[in-house]
Amino acid sequence: MAKKWTASSSQLKPDAVYNSKLVSKFINCLMWDGKKNTAQKVFYDAMGVISKKIRDVEPLEVFETAVGNVRPMLEVRSKRVGGASYQVPMQVSSKRQQSLAFRWIITAARAKKGKPMCLRLASELMDAFRKEGSAMTTRENVHRMAEANKAFAHFAW
Repeated sequence: MAKKWTASSSQLKPDAVYNSKLVSKFINCLMWDGKKNTAQKVFYDAMGVISKKIRDVEPLEVFETAVGNVRPMLEVRSKRVGGASYQVPMQVSSKRQQSLAFRWIITAARAKKGKPMCLRLASELMDAFRKEGSAMTTRENVHRMAEANKAFAHFAW
């Protein structure tokens, strides 16, 4: 039987500009319809905008801090017990934290309309760096839901 191919982070090459696997993974998540060059241009243009607006901090540091700020510690998962469904708060694995952070930042940037994507992405990353913006709001809502359903924590599997 042939071995099934799986993409893992060990096979992921760091990006050319910042030599970071995190950036490379983010660009892959940002990519639409397999257009990696477009996604890279959007990301690097956004980093250029960030470097012009925030002079005292490196853009890569802004990006890493923004992703770190958006990462959720807890989330709620539906658990069916008897006839009822409960929203059970659970810890989030580090891999899922990263993918959720990426998804929320990209979704928030795409939701803003009327400006080029690089400006929207730069704006969202700078907001997340300052612990503001839509992605941070999403994270706070997830944490609030987990806090509100703490009574059902004993159902965690």
